[in-house]
This record gives sequence, C-alpha cells and structure tokens, in this order.
Amino acid sequence: MTPPMYSITPKTVPATLKAQHQWVCWREESRDGQDKPAKVPINPGTGTYASVADPETWTTFAAAYTTYREDDTVAGVGFVFTPDDPYVGADLDDCRDPATGKLADWTRDIVQRLDSYTEASPSGTGVHVLVRGEFPDGKCRNGDVELYDRDRYFTVTGRHLSLTPPTVNDRTEPLSELHEEYLAADTGSGERELADGGAPEDAPLADADLLEYALNASNGEKFDRLWRGDTAGYASHSEADQALCNLLAFWTGGDAHQIERLFSKSGLIRDKWRDRPNYRKRTIETAISDCPAFYDPEH
Repeated sequence: MTPPMYSITPKTVPATLKAQHQWVCWREESRDGQDKPAKVPINPGTGTYASVADPETWTTFAAAYTTYREDDTVAGVGFVFTPDDPYVGADLDDCRDPATGKLADWTRDIVQRLDSYTEASPSGTGVHVLVRGEFPDGKCRNGDVELYDRDRYFTVTGRHLSLTPPTVNDRTEPLSELHEEYLAADTGSGERELADGGAPEDAPLADADLLEYALNASNGEKFDRLWRGDTAGYASHSEADQALCNLLAFWTGGDAHQIERLFSKSGLIRDKWRDRPNYRKRTIETAISDCPAFYDPEH
C-alpha cells in the first residue's frame, strides 16, 4: 500500500470533533482554471464525491481515518461544518513557514485572539483554527482569511500547534471582532451573503424542496452526478458548471441568487467559482437566458 500523501496525527484531533458524524475524506484533483490542485471531498464509504449538503456522504472520524489509511487515492480527512453544530473554522493561508513553523505576525495575532485548537494545514503553509461560537452575518472570505460555519469542509491534520489549546473553545466575542476587522470592513459581495438562508420570496421552491424535486425528476440521475461533482462526459469542468447551472435555472425559476447559493453547496465548487465573480455571473446569466421554460409549482 502506498503511504498516505499527507500525515495525520489522530490523537490530537479534539474529541468533540471526533464525536460528530460529519467526516469525509479528500483527494487532490487538477481542474481547469486553477493554479493548484483542488482538495475534493470524498465519501469514505463509496470512494465517490461527497457533498457538504448531503449528510449521507459523511461518516465517523474512525471510518474516515480508516479509509485514509487503507485507500492510497485518498490524501486526508476533513470535517464538514453545518448550521446545526456550534463550530466555526478560520482558514489562514500562506502564513506559516513549513520548515520552521514560524507564523506571520498577522496570523499570530488571530491565533492568539481566538485562543482555541489550531493546527497546520496539509501543506504546512497555512493554519486552521477551530472554535465554538455564533458567526456574524456577512462575508466569509477576504484574501488569506476565511471564516466558515456551514456549507464547507476543512481538511483536518491533527498537527496541533503546541502553544495553542488542545480543545475547541467558545470564542464568540473574539470571533465577532475578527469578522468585523477582517471581513465586514470589505463591502464587496461575499459568498456568505448569497449562501445563507432559504430561497427568496419569489423563488418557486425552498432549497431543500428544490433538491428533492430535482433528484427525483426524470433527469434526476444527471442532476445527482453533477451535484456530487462528477464531471465525466463533459469536455471541461466549466462545461459541467454550466450544465448544473442550466438545471438549477429551471428549478429556481431563474433566480440568480438561489442558483449561486445552491451551486456553492455542490461538489462542483472550486476556486474559479469562488474567486471569479465575472465567471459566476456569466455562467448563471447564460443558464437563465438559455432556459426555455421555468418550473411552475402551480402547473
């Protein structure tokens, strides 16, 4: 068996996280429009794509770790954040020297203020801080600082930074302060603004109902493959993006906000979608303009 690509130290992963049935595996995949491979969530039980919107594709820490040890196509394990748990993750990129462990000054400030379990990222060049708390409404990402409490998974290494607590602590107040300082001050549109909550008042279906209808429609198998991130049969990842948006355009009644929100929960999500608003806008507008008819719950 090929040794795992990235090391994991399971003993130092906080017990409160291990107790949750919110674990996936991940592997690296090269995708169009990305400078570095994407870390794609994988269902530990089937080896197919996992989705942050589908608990059926998650498992226990023990099961995910076993798959990581036995399956040489898997690079690591990850934890899924949901609206129903109290956990928030801070993802700080390009801030750590993997050879010395030294943190950038701005990173050290954030880590000290959050004062909770902190670990090195798989590459060793970033850190993840995990806390309990209430996450303020607003933007999730600004440059090298990201904060998430739902619709996202974090890689987990267990490579604990020794000067930080070994437990996940309640840090609502400093979390709010950091959000205000690093994210809320930037008034540009963010992922959380469109990714939060249910469907708009004029949308024909709420998100959960829409997914149920779409998965059980005559073309539900196609929707399911795209929703899970399967790009097989498409010339490029961008073509698969367009195909899923086309399907979402029908079911949302052409609601651009709901299309963006739902797509951001799918297995197709990648940096190109997150970081290039013009690409998102163009793909969604094409889907809406090319849709010959929209779903009408009254007919």
